[in-house]
This record gives sequence, structure tokens and C-alpha cells, in this order.
Amino acid sequence: MTPPTPSLSVEGLLALIGELQARNRLLEQQNAVLTARVAELERRLGLDSSNSSKPPSSDGPGKPPRRTQSLRERGQKKAGGQPGHAGKHLKRSDRIDHVIAHRPARCERCQAGLQEQPMQLVDSRQVFDLPAPAGLIVTDHQRYGCKCRGCGAVTTGSFPAAVSAPVQYGGRLAAVVSYLSAGQFLPEDRLRQVLADLFGVRVSAGTIGQMIARAAGRAQDFAAAVCEKIRQAPVKHLDETGFWAGGKPQWLHVAGTAGSDGLVHYRVSPKRGDVLAQAAHIVVHDHWTSYFQMSGVTHALCNAHHLRELTALVDIDDEPWARRMRGLLRSLCHAVNPARERPADQAGALRPLRIRAAERLYDHIVRDGIAWHEALPALPRDIKRGRIRRRTGHNLLLRLKLHKDAVLLFLHNPAVPFTNNEAERDARMMKLRQKISGGFRTSQGADNFATLRTLIGTARKRGWNLLETLSSCPTQLIRNLSSA
Repeated sequence: MTPPTPSLSVEGLLALIGELQARNRLLEQQNAVLTARVAELERRLGLDSSNSSKPPSSDGPGKPPRRTQSLRERGQKKAGGQPGHAGKHLKRSDRIDHVIAHRPARCERCQAGLQEQPMQLVDSRQVFDLPAPAGLIVTDHQRYGCKCRGCGAVTTGSFPAAVSAPVQYGGRLAAVVSYLSAGQFLPEDRLRQVLADLFGVRVSAGTIGQMIARAAGRAQDFAAAVCEKIRQAPVKHLDETGFWAGGKPQWLHVAGTAGSDGLVHYRVSPKRGDVLAQAAHIVVHDHWTSYFQMSGVTHALCNAHHLRELTALVDIDDEPWARRMRGLLRSLCHAVNPARERPADQAGALRPLRIRAAERLYDHIVRDGIAWHEALPALPRDIKRGRIRRRTGHNLLLRLKLHKDAVLLFLHNPAVPFTNNEAERDARMMKLRQKISGGFRTSQGADNFATLRTLIGTARKRGWNLLETLSSCPTQLIRNLSSA
């Protein structure tokens, strides 16, 4: 027999309803938080090197091979070298080091000997190869004394300033060590092995460290001169990346300029916000907040970052405004590139009417995107901080609206590039160095590396011979920098 259900009073029934309603509201809030969290995690899983600033090495084997999808739209030109492009290929040289004569021994028809017959050149082929590895060249510096016939005093000769010890290594070997360390990122153990295998030179780790430290000391004035030139350059590129030194996180700040007379400067700092000080004119960078604290400069934002973020909003979040903005930026990039090839006396990268039309379309897309986001249900507040949360696309729209002039500066000034790839390429070598050699044991080692990379990077941009540059005196380095 079923027991009778106890009857509830009106007050008890109302209390039960209120309790159920409160519990339902709590469950709805928890469900909203968990739903937002799942969406955020799914979005993170969808990010890779093609739609974010993550490096290609982070894609992993589980990600589809999407790196082949360029951020640029396919142009009208065919792939490969274009007509008129000055290619580089192996060609015959007028300087010949060795000649090997290949003469026949017997006649092909009658098999008679041809050893005594005169030769005539038919044709020749040239083989370019490296010389055979050799040991060290030992130079004995001998100091002599001469007796004066007049007074009888004996005067001795002087050793060069670089020859300061009874036995020492020369500047060219030190230049090779500095290049392999700071230029090719070889750790000390592998560097010692390379020197032993190729040249038969047995160098200790301590000697290698001293060579690198002395080379960095000679290049300090050069690095300071490069930094000052970059500060005053009309357009400069800035970026930063993190690494480890002495077991502590550090930041490598990169500043550089583009072109055949380009410059690059590396600086180590414990703070990410320690950006280049006392800079002038135009700085191109990503949207890191610290860059906007720089005074007396005009800002230009990297649109490669914007294209990657827009690609993620199209592929993952399916936001309609992002597809339109991505198409606009791509079309403007394609339009600006041929416009830059026009004569220098024509002002602006594009004609004023085209620029105004592009800006109106830009504003229209931003307004539509903000309205689209404001019509969506609000995200739950941040539990830890209690602040209002916005979606990723909404934050990007607000940035595009606030920094419109910095985003579209490349339309008005032909000297401003569409992207900040110059600085990103200069900063990428630190990640490569970390993969090969890891971090730095000391902060001084990191400073020496940054100084030598400033010298090597600038020499490479300007086409200087790296070994001659690394073995040059400080005065000659600064003279080369000023005369370029």
C-alpha cells in the first residue's frame, strides 16, 4: 500500500518553488560558464601557425598541414622567377687556381701512341670545390734589436698590439669561433668538435668563451652606433621574444630597418615592456601595449597579425565581418605593391579617392562587426576578476577601430610596409638558437650573443664579408657603418 503524500501548505509550496528557481538559476549560470569554457578550449585547439602567432613547430603531427596556405591571395603572375629577375647561378670564372690536362693516350682509329704529339685545346669544364682542410698556420713574430752607430743604444722592434702573449690564437680563428657560435648557434661542445674535425684544432671550452667575450667587447661601440642610427631612421621595426638566461626568463628586444643598407640591433632585458627609448619618426610593431607608451613616434601596426587573427575568426568562429575585413586588407596589400613602383615624385602609395573609399569601407565593416557582437548574448563575467568578458572578435574590432590610423598607415606612406615581417625575421633566430643550443648559462653570455648578433645581422643585411667583419677593429667597423 502506497504511503500518503504529505500535503504542503501554501507557504511551503512557495518556498519550494523559490528554492527550485534559485537552483535553476545557479545551474544556468554554471552551464553558461562551462559552455564558454568549452568554446574557448575548442578555439585554442583550432589555432595553429596559419591563423595565429604560434610558430610552425607548435602545430605538431596531429594538426593538418595548413602552413602551405598563404595569407595572401593568389596573384596573376606565375610561380617562380619573373621576367627580368637577376638570378644567381654557378657560372665560369676567370680566376683559375689549378689546371688538370686530360690528353688521350692512343689514337681512337689506329691505336697508335700519342704521347709525343702536340696538343690543342678542345674545350674545358670547371669544378668549384673547397680546399682540403689544413691545420693552423703558425706565424712566428720575431723582434730584433738594432744598435745605433752614433750613441751605441740598442733599440728593439715592437710586436703588434694584437700579439700580446708568447703563444696565442689569431684573429681569424677567433672570427670563425664567433661566427659558428653567434651566427650558426653551435654550442661549445659541438663547436669544439667542428674545429677538431675540419682543421685539427683542439680548443678548450674556456678559450672559446674568451674568444667570444673579446669579440663582443670589440663590437659594443658598433652596436651602440647601430642602435642610435635605428632610433633616427624614418621607419623602424620592433619586436621581442622570450628566452632563458641563468635560469631566469629574459626578453630579447629587436629593432631594425629594411633595405640594402638595413640595420638590426639586439638588446637583452629582464622586462618585456623595456622597449626602445628616445626613438623618432615611424615605428612598425604588433599591438603590444608597451609600444604605445613610446612618445614622439607615429605607430604602424603589423597587418600580418591581423590577417592571421581574421583567418581564425573565419575558420573557427565563422564571423561574417571577419571575412569581409580580411578580403579588404588583402586587396589593399595587392593594390599598394604595384603603386610603390611608381615614380618617387608621385605622392602617396594610392590615389586619394581610392584611399578614402577604402577607409569608408573599413569603417563600415567595423561598425557592422561591433553591432553583430553586441547583438550576441553576453558572456559570463570573469569569476576571478569579475570584469566583463568580450569575445576575441569583439576585442579585435575595438582595436581596429581605436588604431585605425596605425592599421592603414601603409596606404598613406609608401615607406611603411604592410607587415612587420622584417623584425619578426630578425627575432626568429633566437627561437632557432634555443632549439639548437637551449638557453644561456649566464646573463653576460646572453649580452655577448646579442652584441655579436647585432654585428652579424647588420653585416649580412649590407652584404659585408662576415669573417672580415668579425676580425676587424672597432674603429674600422664604425667607419664601415658610417660610409655605407
